[in-house]
Amino acid sequence: MARSLLRAARDGALAVKRPSDGVPAASRTLLATDFLGRPVILISGLSLHSQALEADARCSILVGRTGKGDPLAHPRMTIFATARAVPRDAPEFAELRERFLDRHPKAELYVDFPDFRFMRLEPMDALLNGGFGKAYELSASDLLDEAEPNLPAAAKRARDHMNEDHGDAVDAIAARHGASETGWKIATVDRRGFEVARRDQLLRVEFLSDPAGESGYRKAFVELLRARSD
Repeated sequence: MARSLLRAARDGALAVKRPSDGVPAASRTLLATDFLGRPVILISGLSLHSQALEADARCSILVGRTGKGDPLAHPRMTIFATARAVPRDAPEFAELRERFLDRHPKAELYVDFPDFRFMRLEPMDALLNGGFGKAYELSASDLLDEAEPNLPAAAKRARDHMNEDHGDAVDAIAARHGASETGWKIATVDRRGFEVARRDQLLRVEFLSDPAGESGYRKAFVELLRARSD
């Protein structure tokens, strides 16, 4: 549940300390994750939270699901983290930029403005509340996947292949997870699953097996489609 909440979140409530007096300050920010599951945000250097993170890199971000009824009956999670800027000349910058825009295509209007920068939030621990009576303290390892050198490139190839050659299969998977429309595209893929996107909608889908194993992502996607048929 914790990994799914984080991966599926399109935005989060970022909490920092106001530099002038240390008073807590919260703001909404767009959210993505890198391949391992670390939160990634895009912020302007002119914003309060950007200035706050320069003064004190410690922060937290709240993600959660919404729905009918009591808001407190729905799962949510606070991730306590340390924010690290990702320089534009860093080896991972291009990948983070692509993953972010795959989830938030409208951000392309300003992503390259000189005052905007990506911040990666390195989780320290987290507090998951799955609803009444379901509170758990989690470690960073509960949220993150282990690094596999060749897996990110394989994930990108699998995503492109599914989007270009198997759009009907992507729609079928989305329908199995509650979608009623067609025209879905896979946005970002990781070791545990992927997100399908359509306009402003984003759905999380979990794999049934680890694509790091034999047959890789092909087997993982085929299993999902066979499960739908069964």
